[in-house]
Amino acid sequence: MAEKLFYQDVYVKQFEAEVEKTNIDEQGRHYVVLNQTAFYPTGGGQPFDQGTLNGVRVEDVEEVEGEIRHYTESKVTGHVTGEIDWQRRFDHMQQHAGQHILSAVFENQFHAKTISFHLGQDICFIDLEVDSLPEDTLLQAEEDANRVILDNHPIETKWVAYDELSQYPLRKAVSVKEDIRLVIIPDIDYNGCGGTHPGSTGEVAALKILHTEKQKGNIRVYFVCGQRVRKQLGEKHTVMQSLTAKLSAPQDQLPQAADRLLEQVRDLEKEREELKKQLAEMQADRYISTSDHVIKEIFHDQAIADLQQLAKNITTKADDRIVLFVNETSDKLQVVCARGSSIDLNMNLPLKKGLSLINGRGGGKPDFVQGGGEKLMTADELLSVLEAEV
Repeated sequence: MAEKLFYQDVYVKQFEAEVEKTNIDEQGRHYVVLNQTAFYPTGGGQPFDQGTLNGVRVEDVEEVEGEIRHYTESKVTGHVTGEIDWQRRFDHMQQHAGQHILSAVFENQFHAKTISFHLGQDICFIDLEVDSLPEDTLLQAEEDANRVILDNHPIETKWVAYDELSQYPLRKAVSVKEDIRLVIIPDIDYNGCGGTHPGSTGEVAALKILHTEKQKGNIRVYFVCGQRVRKQLGEKHTVMQSLTAKLSAPQDQLPQAADRLLEQVRDLEKEREELKKQLAEMQADRYISTSDHVIKEIFHDQAIADLQQLAKNITTKADDRIVLFVNETSDKLQVVCARGSSIDLNMNLPLKKGLSLINGRGGGKPDFVQGGGEKLMTADELLSVLEAEV
């Protein structure tokens, strides 16, 4: 088993090692196993480290059957110099320690137990075993967590035997019987964990709760720590500045400005729908006044819903008319057929005939049908087939 340097000194950024094994896994990925490594493998809810071995990029690290596999872009052999992507590693350390702090605060102060957590690439979350979280509780939890960070408590790690666990007020039961590693913030949090953490809470720098959501009867709390707080602040400030300019409103009045804009959009949408309705009525009148018993037309790239409404308007106004519409798009032909109430004809018959020639699907009621299929003939040819059936 490789010597795990990340447990001896979490701040090791560069190390020397010997390649003990090279191989290719079931997915065809190259990997190497070293006699010692500072690369943390995926585990305990924490993502893997990245970096290089002799300049060759390490893309993934996993512990499989007791060996730590370093998946590399190309083959690596012999003596290697490993370099950790420290920015990525330290970010994970900040997020993981921040998660411990936030979970401890929720449990110690508000009796909200963490049942799962996730350290994502951009944001993290914990799932709390509660059905609601008032806003004032979230604000207080965030304030308490940041107080723990600013007080710069030590973060200790300790390997213990299973029968020693009773000496510690663990936040949750450990899942293993051997090689038990505790991460301890004295008087604040005692937790079994195999992840990497900074030496003190002060290095977490800051914690910000972003939002919450319901998740299978529990509450999911999204948060970020450390450098991610600055990143989130910068991104949100950029968005705010853009919205301030676009909406001509100061930041504290953006919600009201957005509400006004949305109300205007809703009013315009209502007006648009009313105008579409009036236009459809006028179109129906035009077809009725200028067409014979069978009203037929070919359209191009029309919304099928608009054609359906037009056909309904025509047959409602004139119960002695038959409507045959074909709509042509870039890759298919669509059909809308309708008839007035005084005509005894099942419109599924012409539709079925037409669709059979274009590998189409569709259907409807005897007086109104629609469907579509492939462009295996021209729109004119399809319209002629429909007309021949009525």
